[in-house]
Amino acid sequence: MHNFTALTRSLLTALLSCLFLTPTNAADRDPAEKPFTVTESYQQLADAMEPLQAWQATNKAEHQAWRKQFHPTVTRILGQMPERVPLEVKWAEKKEFDTFTRHKVFIRTEASYWAPVYYFVPHKLKKKVPAIVCMHGHSGIVPYIDEGKTKADKEKTRQSELDYAVYFAKHGYITAAIVMRGWNETAGDQDRGVSHTKRSCLQMTMNALLIGSTPQGQRSWDAMRVIDFLQTQDQVDPDCIAAAGLSGGGATAMYLPVLDDRVKLTMIAGAFSTYRASYYAMPHCLCQCMPEMMRFGEMSDVVALHAPRPVLLINGIEDKIFPIEAAREGYKKLQQVYQVLDAEENIDADFFQGGHRWSNNKSLDFLKQHFGE
Repeated sequence: MHNFTALTRSLLTALLSCLFLTPTNAADRDPAEKPFTVTESYQQLADAMEPLQAWQATNKAEHQAWRKQFHPTVTRILGQMPERVPLEVKWAEKKEFDTFTRHKVFIRTEASYWAPVYYFVPHKLKKKVPAIVCMHGHSGIVPYIDEGKTKADKEKTRQSELDYAVYFAKHGYITAAIVMRGWNETAGDQDRGVSHTKRSCLQMTMNALLIGSTPQGQRSWDAMRVIDFLQTQDQVDPDCIAAAGLSGGGATAMYLPVLDDRVKLTMIAGAFSTYRASYYAMPHCLCQCMPEMMRFGEMSDVVALHAPRPVLLINGIEDKIFPIEAAREGYKKLQQVYQVLDAEENIDADFFQGGHRWSNNKSLDFLKQHFGE
């Protein structure tokens, strides 16, 4: 019995030493007997990393000093922006619905690129109204404007509430749903293994990085040029521009207000957690990878650059690719940021029962709270 207990204790000790490998005992490990993996290596590197510019302010002056340091870092990481060209718009299609008109326009965002945009204008507008730039995720534009052709496509739109551009238009807001760069008719080389939509994120990421840009930087640039367009429209209140996005579009909604302070309100869905718990910990599309970002800050630090502008975080508590505990951690930090700025009412979260999708549980109330009826 004594020998069995001793053997059990030895086995448990060996098992725990493998599970809780530290840099100290890793140096004594024989790689010929137990090879080192990149997973172990990157876990240890991340564990030892403290972000260099994480938000730690305790008053407004410290916040402004932090912002002055971190904002240039994020804009640098987002990469070189295209050269600005004069605003050009081509009106291509017009379709009437019961409560709004949907136009398809093409907006020249740089010398060699035109962004396709579905522009929704509610009927019977009696005054200028807020406009919302809506950015889709990796399913492409079709389900986000409720143009799926099959019953399954329609059901996906309904269950995941993907048609938020349509939803907001039905409730009196002007919306601009961008065909995000690299999807649908803007796609180039098709991503390997992707058959549900036209998408070229791999090509876009490799090309963008090689010329000193990033997909998120270029997509944010397109959204900025869409805002240029919106501010020329008579029905749009130019001081009430919002951004909304899900998944990859939610990531763009996170970065866009860092570059453009004309964005006065943001709704980020299925994209907020921590880099460490999400992008770093599991497979994601390469286009979401922001070089160096974890060296300097976390997602909560990026969103803190929005402050004191209103932000609504939308997360399904069953979303496996943006873990909810990390999202709660980031939200708690943002509450501290907004408290320091005396703007606690401008940060809110809709952590709903569900998975990786949009939610309108709080969206309309949040818009009305900050933009008025």
